[in-house]
Amino acid sequence: MRSFILWLFLFVPTFLSAQINFNNYYKNGALRFDFLLGGNSEKVAVYPEMMKQEPYWAGNHTNLIDPFNYGSYRFRVFDLKSDSLIFSKGFSTLFQEWQTTAEAKKTEKTFYQAAIFPFPKKDVKLQIDARQWDGTFKTIYSTEIDPKNYFILNEKEDDYPIKAILDNGKPEHKVDIAILAEGYTAKEQEKFFADAARVSDYLFEAEPFKSEKSNFNVKAVFTESEESGTDIPGEHIYKNTKFNSSFYTFDLPRYLTTSDMKTIYDAASVVPYDHIYILVNTERYGGGGFYNFLTVCSSDNELTPKIIVHEFGHGFAGLGDEYYNSSVAYEDFYNLEIEPWEPNITTMVEFDKKWKSMIDESTPVPTPRTAKYTKTIGAYEGGGYMSKGIFSPYIDCRMNTNNAEGFCPVCREAIRKVIRAQAE
Repeated sequence: MRSFILWLFLFVPTFLSAQINFNNYYKNGALRFDFLLGGNSEKVAVYPEMMKQEPYWAGNHTNLIDPFNYGSYRFRVFDLKSDSLIFSKGFSTLFQEWQTTAEAKKTEKTFYQAAIFPFPKKDVKLQIDARQWDGTFKTIYSTEIDPKNYFILNEKEDDYPIKAILDNGKPEHKVDIAILAEGYTAKEQEKFFADAARVSDYLFEAEPFKSEKSNFNVKAVFTESEESGTDIPGEHIYKNTKFNSSFYTFDLPRYLTTSDMKTIYDAASVVPYDHIYILVNTERYGGGGFYNFLTVCSSDNELTPKIIVHEFGHGFAGLGDEYYNSSVAYEDFYNLEIEPWEPNITTMVEFDKKWKSMIDESTPVPTPRTAKYTKTIGAYEGGGYMSKGIFSPYIDCRMNTNNAEGFCPVCREAIRKVIRAQAE
C-alpha cells in the first residue's frame, strides 16, 4: 500500500501538469488561420492566406491537447514565452487523398484549409505537421502570432437564418454540429430546415449517437444559393450554389465534395461548432467525410439515412473505410509496414493498440469471412480499399456497406471515446 501511495504521489502532479488552464491562455472567441495546402504526390507546402477572429469557440475548455493522434495532419499551438504546448488537433483533408491519385503524379494543386483554436491572450507559435509515410509527423510550417496584430480580421458576421434543432447545453460541454445549406434557393428555406431536422434524426437513430444524444447540440444555418442542386460535371450539369459543391470528385461519380472552404468557414462562424455538415439539395447518391474538417451529404436519396451516418463516422470519429472491393481513385493509400492511425483498421503491425482486447479467445486471428463469424469481433482481411494486408473488425459494418445494420462494436466504442472527450 505504501509503495502504491508513493507511486500515486509521483504520478498525479505529472498528470495534473498536462491539464491546460483555459483562462490562463485564452479568451472568448476563436482565431482562424487560413492557409493553402499544396503540392503533388511527392511534396507538400503551406501557403498562409489570412487570419480572422471568430465570435465563438465551441470546443472543450479542458481537453485542449488532442488525446487520439488521429489524422493525416495536425496543428499545434505553443505559448511563445514558455514554449509550452497549449493546444493540438489532428485533421484530414481532401489534399492527402488527391496526393494518392494518378493526377497528383503529373501536376500540382492547392486546397484551402484552416487551423482554428481558442483566441489567445498572449503571443503564440502555430505549427502545422504532416504525417509521413512511416507514420511519424514532420513540421511543414511554423509561424508566430501576436493576437493584437491588426491584420487579424474582425468583421461583422453575415446574418443567416438559424434554427436550433437540438439544444442540450453549453457548447464547451457538448459536441456542436453546424448544418449548412448547399443548393437551396430562397424559396427552399423551409425545405432546408425540414431536411436538416430529418437528417439529424437519421444520425441519432444510429448507435452510439442514439444513446449519446444528450451530448450534442445541432444548429441549421440557411445559406442561400442562386440555383437549386449541385454540379454533376460528368453529365454537363452546373449549378450556381453557395459552396460550389460537385459530384465527380477525382472523377468518381458519387464522390460529392466542395473545396470552397473560405466561404464555408465564414458561414459556419455565425454559430458555435465543432463539426461542419454540408447538406446538399439533391436526390443523387453521394457524399464525403474528412476527419475534423468537413462532412458532405446529399439530402434526398433513399440511402441518405445510411450515407449521413457513414460519412459522419469519417468526419467526426476518424473511422476508416472498411470496404476493399470498390473502384476508388487512390493508389498505395496505406503503408502496410506500419499501423494505420484509423481506429477501425489494422495491418496487424501493432494490433495490441487496436481492438485485439475485444476479441474472444476462441476466435481465430486472422478471422475467416464465413457465416459462422457474422456477428463476431475479429480481424478480417480486407479494408482500407485493399483486399490484402489490411484487416477490419467485423464482416460487415456501416463503414463497409450500406447493407450493414449499423456500426460494429469496435466503431461504436471508437465513436464514444471521441464524443466523451469533447463533451466532458
